[in-house]
Amino acid sequence: MADKNKHTLEIHRNEKGLRVLTAKEWFFVVVVGLAGQLVWCVENTWYPNYIYSKIAPDPNIISWMVALSAMASTFGCFVWGTMGDRLARRRPQMLIGYALWGITVVLFGLTEYLDHSKMFMLTVAVVFGDCLMSFIGAMANDSGFIAWTTDITEEGNRGKMGAVVAVLPVAGTIMGGLFFGKIIEKVDYFNFFLILGVFLVLMSVCVIFMVKDAPDLTENKDPKGFWHQVFSAFNFNVLKENRMMKLICMIFSVYFIGFQMYFSHLTNFLVYTQHYSTGNAGLVLGLPLIAALPFTFLCSKYLDNGKFYNVMYGSVALTIAGLCIVWVRSTPVTCLGIFLFGTGYMCIYQSLMVMLKNHMPANMHGQSEGIRQIFYVIIPMCIGTPIGSWLINHFGYAMHNELGEAGFSANWVTFIVAACWMPLTLIPITMAKKEYQKLHPEQ
Repeated sequence: MADKNKHTLEIHRNEKGLRVLTAKEWFFVVVVGLAGQLVWCVENTWYPNYIYSKIAPDPNIISWMVALSAMASTFGCFVWGTMGDRLARRRPQMLIGYALWGITVVLFGLTEYLDHSKMFMLTVAVVFGDCLMSFIGAMANDSGFIAWTTDITEEGNRGKMGAVVAVLPVAGTIMGGLFFGKIIEKVDYFNFFLILGVFLVLMSVCVIFMVKDAPDLTENKDPKGFWHQVFSAFNFNVLKENRMMKLICMIFSVYFIGFQMYFSHLTNFLVYTQHYSTGNAGLVLGLPLIAALPFTFLCSKYLDNGKFYNVMYGSVALTIAGLCIVWVRSTPVTCLGIFLFGTGYMCIYQSLMVMLKNHMPANMHGQSEGIRQIFYVIIPMCIGTPIGSWLINHFGYAMHNELGEAGFSANWVTFIVAACWMPLTLIPITMAKKEYQKLHPEQ
């Protein structure tokens, strides 16, 4: 117990009785969270380009990789989240998780050197490598870091945390766009993965000095054992008893099905359809997102006052507008499109994360992240990404990769179909609004 107390945060409260994080604690949030998001940025934006460049220009490989790694990540959330809930500790998961995560990134990079004449086995190796990385990443980021941010905040002060958590993936994407493309151009993919892997191992060392557990986190142990507790979450009893949480998960699924139709193929669209260099594609992706960042902090004030729904309605509108113009072959228009759907994505993600944290069972923050992953990751990636791949295979832009292999990349059809899907998000948003008004008639 002494060791646990040594690694727990001190609780500071303001005049309203709300927990207040110190500058040092915010520093923990930003540094540890950004490290994880840089890796997810690489997986979401540069892994698909790596597949096209070094393996084969086949969107079906990306679909398999995205779908199966989503399942691995979600199952990892349940396993590691349950472990964290039972032990009432997140710090060890981040400490071990970041180190192992770095090793799996390097192992994924080795697939470039496998025999390309045996494409089936090469595809299996690539997909397995991504699944392994995602399973370990769930330990470090989702059931570790994200659950920890829920532990150290409470309803009434999660708007700022929601803004930071929403900004971190975008900051990772911005940094990944602005710098990673240029680095890849200079050192090529394997050396890049090696650098990233070493960085994560170093972050694991930093966790020792930068992360402490919430002192009021209580153990949640199912007397029937660990695995019973893991699989009990798949019964979705929490959602049956918590209608708001169920509706929030529905919004996650519907919006991110549309998001996954285009996002996994966005970098290849910029490189192979719009003909930007790898480095410049990163700039076109990153710079508009920098301009979108202030909107997340503006949203935080609305979210702390419970005004979630106008933000989400506006987010859907911005996303649709961006998707309708991003494919135009004009750098200013493409950047404007990315700015619009980037702002929409950030604001709705921020809103949903704050709402979900407010409605999670108090002693199930880790397992609740696993439930979120099903609706935020598995369902969208298993539905949206294959739809995007089908559209590319049937209506895409004909291209050749650097190995001279023929294939197709995304074009305007992908984005317009995603834009047509997005209005469906308004249905669960409106249902959640009505439910929220029942629970909070004073607002």
